Amino acid sequence: MGRKEYISGCVAAAHGARLADVDVICSYPIRPYTGIMSELARMVADGDLDAEFVHGEGEHAQLSVVYGASAAGARAYTGSSGVGVTYAFEVYSPISGERLPLQMAIADRTLDPPGDFGSEHMDAMSCRDQGWIMGWASTPQEALDNTIAYFRIGEDPRVLLPQFACMDGYFVSHILNEVDIPDEEQVKEFLPPYKNHHILDPRDPMIIGPQIAPMQGPPLQYQRKKLWDSVPPVVEEVWKEFGEIFGRKYDPWIEQYMTEDADYILVGIGAHAETAKVVARKLRNLGEKVGVARIRTFRPFPTKQLREVLANAKGIGVFDNSNSFGITGRTGPVQAEVKAALYGAVNVPVLSFLGGLGGEEFTREEFFYIYKLVKDYAEAGKYPEPDQSWVSPFDLEEMD
Repeated sequence: MGRKEYISGCVAAAHGARLADVDVICSYPIRPYTGIMSELARMVADGDLDAEFVHGEGEHAQLSVVYGASAAGARAYTGSSGVGVTYAFEVYSPISGERLPLQMAIADRTLDPPGDFGSEHMDAMSCRDQGWIMGWASTPQEALDNTIAYFRIGEDPRVLLPQFACMDGYFVSHILNEVDIPDEEQVKEFLPPYKNHHILDPRDPMIIGPQIAPMQGPPLQYQRKKLWDSVPPVVEEVWKEFGEIFGRKYDPWIEQYMTEDADYILVGIGAHAETAKVVARKLRNLGEKVGVARIRTFRPFPTKQLREVLANAKGIGVFDNSNSFGITGRTGPVQAEVKAALYGAVNVPVLSFLGGLGGEEFTREEFFYIYKLVKDYAEAGKYPEPDQSWVSPFDLEEMD
């Protein structure tokens, strides 16, 4: 019913926003996400999308515009990358606290310094505790599909939360791949019109803002915490219906690649998992039982599902594409989440690796090295020290 095109992740996300029939878009350029907004601007100019397109004076303004638009009853969309994501930080918690299900695309790049145009995840990971639904696409097709599905999840009356729809800079945002662009009628069947729980109206004024009396704080924060208990069932319902309507079936939480009988499983998020899958296939051809578990949804974190996927592994290697300086494990947030999820349930060596520094690629050689080290530890019955991790198979002192 749709059509197939070779397009980038940026263009795919723009088609997702178009098909979602967004009402208000706010842009400000910063690569590598900029292509989403340039494509949406073209769609609006050509009459393919009836939306109010606002160019903000900065990322803080972007989030402020869509904050107000969503509160006024509009389906709102914005995005950014790198330091642009952090510049808007003040507005994230008020948006989620006010239960406004707008969407923000993030095409990851490393923060300054070095600020390189690549796929380090530190920009989005800096926002992981702001009360937004969050997940990563590893292909342009998934970038389009996540855009549509996240609006449906976030706008569900049981949820009403904003969403970070993340993709790796360059590796997804700029590399072309075949994408099935669905028919508008399919999307209308899947994604009903947005109905906010309240609408700003000058005839019925109300105050919206983060400042409240001190004694109101504990109940409010407890309410926000309990809200997340209702999110997982909605995530599963939405992705099940997505598969029924569009024919593309995703696991809501974790993409499993040859994990069923795997002795050793590599765990991570984002597009570098595609490289890990190539290495896993090669190792399978050599008789090694290796699999890859790619976490699709990071908030809420799939603790129960991850335990089930990794239950029979003999060794686990977690690869992070972002630093979390000083964190336990000395790599990034993915390894900390994985180790916490497995505590008391899966008792095997879990090794932590950090790659893609500065937005560089996570290479096949690195994944072969990760596998070898994980297998060596598992066969020797050794466990790494709590803060032991591996940054690269190469001596960093030799790198300029």
